[in-house]
Amino acid sequence: MTEQDIKKGLAGVVADVTAISKVNPESNSLLYRGYPVQELAATQPFDAVAYLLWHGELPTDEQLAAQRAEGRRFRALAPEVKAAIDQLPLDAHPMDELRTAVSVIGAIETAGEDVLTAVGTPEENIARSLHLFAALPAIVAYGQRRRRGLEPVDPREDLTYAQNFLWMTFGEEAAPVVVDAFNRSMILYAEHSFNASTFTARVITSTLSDLYSAVVGAIGALKGPLHGGANEAVLHVFDEIGDADNVVSWLDTALAEKRKIMGFGHRVYKRGDSRVPTMKAALDTLVEYYDRPDVAALYAHLEREFVERKGIYPNLDYPSGPAYNLIGFDTLTFTPLFVAARITGWTAHIIEQQRANALIRPLSAYNGPDERHIEGYTPDTEAIRLTERPEEAAG
Repeated sequence: MTEQDIKKGLAGVVADVTAISKVNPESNSLLYRGYPVQELAATQPFDAVAYLLWHGELPTDEQLAAQRAEGRRFRALAPEVKAAIDQLPLDAHPMDELRTAVSVIGAIETAGEDVLTAVGTPEENIARSLHLFAALPAIVAYGQRRRRGLEPVDPREDLTYAQNFLWMTFGEEAAPVVVDAFNRSMILYAEHSFNASTFTARVITSTLSDLYSAVVGAIGALKGPLHGGANEAVLHVFDEIGDADNVVSWLDTALAEKRKIMGFGHRVYKRGDSRVPTMKAALDTLVEYYDRPDVAALYAHLEREFVERKGIYPNLDYPSGPAYNLIGFDTLTFTPLFVAARITGWTAHIIEQQRANALIRPLSAYNGPDERHIEGYTPDTEAIRLTERPEEAAG
């Protein structure tokens, strides 16, 4: 096997088929079950998009009402989950809180089942997916409040998913413009084909492990800064630069030091991330609402300079980072927000993998030492040793 035969990082390898999402090369649009994501973000509540990803079609009013009624049962922070989070250090990363919380939920939900029955049917796993979808806002919200020394806020049944998420995080009702921007961000982050975390979830699922284990693995993959931490990194960049007037000197230094500028570039999109215009429009509404023209100026100046110098365009993380900051989320909460959105795509892929499963087990090309042997070893000496010490053979 030659170096050319090896697809490092599985780049360009088509591992399976999926009916969940794709990037349409003609329109450069990300499609969820055939719908352009920008159309979904402009017209749908996030829980309707979750239904679409799980079931393949947008819900009727009756179907959405039934899903909402079921989901409200899991909106409150479960006592066992709160207790597990409270055991963690305050400076534990929020992604570790999420990973722990999902493990606790999974352990409770599959208690008493053997490993095969814990896998669940597609119908059972849609119910489990809805459980996690509904529970994650309480977990993310409590994580931020705990780090601020605040108690959890109880959910409200009269609020939508996005309204309730913001209510549980901040303890007050958000303005409609904030709710709309947040709802759009959740939809834009919901799904993106065989990215690293989704593929991790599918690999775990292919072993016939359960949905919760696959989600825990996906959270671990998303924690890595090359995948899920980019929106956090964008805010760190904004904080470093401080003001639009400092962009040129900061970028000169960053490029001279060969730093990776997070928030720009994408392996899939060659003509710019199709989700960016929708999220940038949402950011613009927040800039106006919060009266923060300084954020818009810094955003525009850095984008213009970087595109002119490198020819690389922003990805979704570039507008979402400052948007989440304006809403009031701590920077450490940004990637957990990604989890709360992507739980829909992950679980849709887990269910799809189960329906036509094949164990995912790629090959590797060995490049270590050639075969070698322990000095003085022969099969005869090993047989003599085991005869003289039969207890070792039994052990």
